[in-house]
Amino acid sequence: MIHHQVIPMKYDNAAQINDIAALEQQCKQLDSACLKADLEHLTKEDGDHGLLCYHNGQLVGLLSWYPSEGTTGSINAVVHPHYRRQGVFHSLLERAREDMRPLGIHRLSYRVPQSHPAGMAAVQAFGAAYDRSEYAMKLQNDASAKQSQTVFSSGLDLTAAEPEDLEFMIACSSAAFGDPEDWTRDYFRHTDEPSRPTYVIRKENEPVGLIRVNVINDSTGFIHNFCILPARQGEKLGRAALTLMVHRLLEQGYTDIRLSVVTENERALSLYRSVGFDVTTEYKYFIGPI
Repeated sequence: MIHHQVIPMKYDNAAQINDIAALEQQCKQLDSACLKADLEHLTKEDGDHGLLCYHNGQLVGLLSWYPSEGTTGSINAVVHPHYRRQGVFHSLLERAREDMRPLGIHRLSYRVPQSHPAGMAAVQAFGAAYDRSEYAMKLQNDASAKQSQTVFSSGLDLTAAEPEDLEFMIACSSAAFGDPEDWTRDYFRHTDEPSRPTYVIRKENEPVGLIRVNVINDSTGFIHNFCILPARQGEKLGRAALTLMVHRLLEQGYTDIRLSVVTENERALSLYRSVGFDVTTEYKYFIGPI
């Protein structure tokens, strides 16, 4: 086992950012797995927590994490192919656990690319069990912008959520995703931040759904929490609302528009593809104790 130096990342440290970008590129060249450092989440002042593992001055491993649902630490890791099976991930994970425990986090969620069996074996060795699979999707063309006239004439609109919309947001999200309303209320409270705007979907001024955007940087927006009231599903409101959201993001200058979907949700997958999104990567998620 090699000697590891594990240090926390500073979101505005240019040298560390360059090291991470180089590590991601090295993995891309040497490995068939799609390992992403998610640098855009690490370079925000209130972004993900990052831990770096150096060996003789070279960055050989990265672990990033953020608290999810209050008690879960969501983990992403990248280890240089030449330094795997040498304790790099173990060293990073031990340090991450030390940082998480005082925050009340008692379980971990690991994200592993489908094409990375070594990574899946590693997280299972830490006692994690398979939870779900998701497709990462990215807008590959601006076909939605060409459909905008149809959308604008459909009586559908997106309005920025106001405080008085909170109860509708909770009820709609809970009904659509099957989560308890108390959990949903806490979730919206913990994710209420300027970089994550929420829009209420209205049909002839009546609220029928909601959609949120996580603004990663000036060019990247991640669409999430997209749902239509179950009673209004089947009216083709979803495609119109997503088309309108994409059109608005394009108008605002976003060139990298993404979202993710559970692999079993074929209906949503078909909807996203119809608006111009294509699958870029499949990820498997594992849940385990801290």
